[in-house]
Amino acid sequence: MRMLDRLIAGVLSGPVDALVAQRLAAHVEQLKLDALYQPRWHGDRSRLHLSVTAVVNNALFNLSGGTITVGEYAFFGHDVAVLTGTHDIEKFGRDRQLSFPRSGRDVVIGDGVWLASHVLVLGPVTIGDHAVVAAGSLVREDVEPYTVVAGRPAKPIDTITPPDR
Repeated sequence: MRMLDRLIAGVLSGPVDALVAQRLAAHVEQLKLDALYQPRWHGDRSRLHLSVTAVVNNALFNLSGGTITVGEYAFFGHDVAVLTGTHDIEKFGRDRQLSFPRSGRDVVIGDGVWLASHVLVLGPVTIGDHAVVAAGSLVREDVEPYTVVAGRPAKPIDTITPPDR
């Protein structure tokens, strides 16, 4: 029986090794892909309130100066940054690095908001329900619901008719 086991192992080892290597490579590629779709945060993670229906891809959330709330069915393009932190420009050196407000710079992103790729949001700010922020825009002021904004800084360029009208 030993010889039969060796014979079977010899016959199967090549195909089995190849199959294991193929599955392992696919798993590694999936891990790399998953990493592209993981949000990152700086600061206290408990200050980040994401709806379970929101899709934020690889956004960066800076929670140093306040909370960030992302509503239901909001979705982000790639490389979006939402920042509550800021620094005191009147300070210098290490003092500038360490002096920032710990609260009061909250960001609220409403239900159904679409932040396209490379958007930068600087708190404090509210982006109203179902608003759209065009790719590459800088949001420094509140955005009304059902409004499309674009630019650096973002300005209204269009409005969206709500579905109930």
